[in-house]
Amino acid sequence: MAGTAVRGRLTWQIATVGEVIDETPTVRTIELDVPGWAGHRAGQHLDVRLTAEDGYVAERSYSIASAPGEPVAITVQRIADGEVSPYLTGELRPGDELELRGPVGGYFVWDAGGAERPLVLAAGGSGIVPLRSILRDRQRSGSGVPARLLYSARSLPEVIYHDELDGYRDVAVTYTLTRRQPPGWTGHAGRITADLLAEVAWPVGQDPVAFVCGPTSFVEHAADGLVGLGYPPHRVKTERFGGTGGR
Repeated sequence: MAGTAVRGRLTWQIATVGEVIDETPTVRTIELDVPGWAGHRAGQHLDVRLTAEDGYVAERSYSIASAPGEPVAITVQRIADGEVSPYLTGELRPGDELELRGPVGGYFVWDAGGAERPLVLAAGGSGIVPLRSILRDRQRSGSGVPARLLYSARSLPEVIYHDELDGYRDVAVTYTLTRRQPPGWTGHAGRITADLLAEVAWPVGQDPVAFVCGPTSFVEHAADGLVGLGYPPHRVKTERFGGTGGR
């Protein structure tokens, strides 16, 4: 089972759409019923395939938003000129079917069992999705591993899972808003800086591990900043994507 979860299932399966939740005006979480799902690890992703009536096929990869043991879910951000995301975020309805395969990935993963190192999670835009899986796995397992989250978004309405993240009482969540801040905002503004990382990240002496996900520029900047603080490169796990988001 564990080996299957690391390598991912390479065969396409039919999944039935369950609940759909609009997280923001452009972001939707989609729960999926996947018969025979092999189980996944926090941080993994899956592939979705859509086939048009004329036979045209489009495939995209999406991080799994749910914790191991929860119904499989993905969170999709609509890209205006995209081939897949406009359908998933606008037209898909409960009861519809999708083709998917997975889980995929064995590097950007966190396992609650035996985890001891403090967690530093850094997200840019929709890069929060796999980190949400990690946070939910931590909560469901009763893990006492200390965790801190730094989330960079363009504006407060674009913070995905805002209510859920604010509901964590034992996770220090820090937002920085890069484009627009609401009146009276007293939090951080602008892109992440070395000073902000130093403020949020656990001291190197505590032997932490970091997970960084978001657009390429965000990931490179955050990862370099953590290494600059003394984090060993192998303790800074990164995953990047080509879309836009908080940077």
